[in-house]
Amino acid sequence: MSDKLEHYIGEYERNRALTANDPAGALRHQALDQFRELGFPDRRQENWKYTDVRKILKQDFRFSTELAGIAPGKIEPFRINEPECHELVFVNGVYSPELSRPGEFADGIVISDLASALQTHGDMLEAHLGRYSKPESSGFTALNTAFLQHGSFIHVPANLRLEKPVLLLHVSTGQAQPFTSQNRNLVILGDNAAATLIETYAGLDDAVYFTNTVAELRMNAGSHLRHYRIQQESKNSFHLGHTTVHQEQDSNYSSNVISLGAELSRTDLDCRLQAPGAETLLNGLYMVSGNQHTDHHIQVDHLCPQTRSDLNYRGILDGRGRAVFNGKAVVHKGADGTDARQSNANLLLSREAEVDTKPELEIYADDVKCSHGATVGQLDEQMLFYLRSRAIDEKTARSLLTFAFADEVVRAIDIDAVRDRLETLVAGRLPESELIREFTHE
Repeated sequence: MSDKLEHYIGEYERNRALTANDPAGALRHQALDQFRELGFPDRRQENWKYTDVRKILKQDFRFSTELAGIAPGKIEPFRINEPECHELVFVNGVYSPELSRPGEFADGIVISDLASALQTHGDMLEAHLGRYSKPESSGFTALNTAFLQHGSFIHVPANLRLEKPVLLLHVSTGQAQPFTSQNRNLVILGDNAAATLIETYAGLDDAVYFTNTVAELRMNAGSHLRHYRIQQESKNSFHLGHTTVHQEQDSNYSSNVISLGAELSRTDLDCRLQAPGAETLLNGLYMVSGNQHTDHHIQVDHLCPQTRSDLNYRGILDGRGRAVFNGKAVVHKGADGTDARQSNANLLLSREAEVDTKPELEIYADDVKCSHGATVGQLDEQMLFYLRSRAIDEKTARSLLTFAFADEVVRAIDIDAVRDRLETLVAGRLPESELIREFTHE
């Protein structure tokens, strides 16, 4: 892998002049040193045992620095017009002011692309960037930090609420040479602040590219964040996403992760419940087919008494699709009164599909309520028989049951436009999609 390390180090040097005059320069340089030391993970590491990143390393991806031209109509299918959003658009990882619609918001609130925020809010970013998703935690996080330039910064001060969602729309389209996007998102919510964040990653064609994104979410006491993350990348792309959530007292974090695209994808989510009353609700759905591979690693650290987490992830696998799920709840010493639950259910539609699921609990405290479980199975034959007895053909019956399995996660999304779009996407991955829509919208 040394030649690939040298490739990215060369890319860092090639673009160094672009980022020479902002407060993150020292952080980038330290991250590059971490990247040199850590390199890329391999399957000898327990957390990467079932996911082989060598496919990513076969390509010499170039770091995107110039904004690619794109017709506005091409991104329209990914926009959310109801409700109206504060919208930041990135094309091949680079912020597009022309396509973005940040809108108006109250004084004190910041919704900005990261490059601009580094110039206007440098002190605040310097205090938070790299404090939660630390470069030393992973070679890919170190790589993202070394290339830290494009992304978003959202700050909602104490006692303020963003009434409209923030949409971070990342679209990728083919270039002459395979490219990489290394976006960084930083969200800071003050005491009792509230916001809704929607991240969408979409491929416009069958381009080959590599998305490596990191999000750091800081939630102060009493704050609320609803977070939706939708991954529908190109079928020839690679997607890695790492989100770290820092939660203070009585904060409430609600996450919905939907993974549908990319040839190989991995999503890491680390939630740290730092103070009593912090609550985390995590829902997720992944669908793979063909030769797709998806991996979800989630860790929830209960660090103080009286915290709660509830995780529900579901997977649907077809063809030769492969999925990995690892959910881990750690109840640290002194975190008495913790309530931690997790469930992972998987539906196999093909004999060649495969899933590795590993729910884990580590408990070092007393008086806790903790549970975890995982299931892997096929469609219920009794339910199939019931639908067939109602004059529904077998193919449609199977699609309806599969859709119902997925929809348990999707219907938890409380933004109508997002939920409707995802139901359409899920139905579109199944046979008889038009009939599914007819049945489910009667």
